[in-house]
Amino acid sequence: MILLRRLLGDVLRRQRQRQGRTLREVSASARVSLGYLSEVERGQKEASSELLSAICDALDVRMSEVMREVSDELSLAELARSATSETAPAPVRLETITHVPVPGKRVTIKAPQAEVAEVVAA
Repeated sequence: MILLRRLLGDVLRRQRQRQGRTLREVSASARVSLGYLSEVERGQKEASSELLSAICDALDVRMSEVMREVSDELSLAELARSATSETAPAPVRLETITHVPVPGKRVTIKAPQAEVAEVVAA
């Protein structure tokens, strides 16, 4: 399962680390406890929109930039998940059924063995 709070936390942590800032500096600037900010960065807590706004202001980054980066990562995570969960379709054994619905007309159908095929003569 892809958790949005983890992706958001990863993006916020990278933004902070790119700036060479500590959790203590950002938490003080955003007026949020250091422990809570750490939990948000680790994806253990959901950040409210107000808290996210305060963190983005403290990092001097637009919330839209953070959300765009989260969106890009979410897209990549979904692609990776679908690529690993896709399995080759199971081979279907076809069975030939010959049915003579009207004298003189012969219809041959190839259908999966488990399915029932109905033929109506025109």
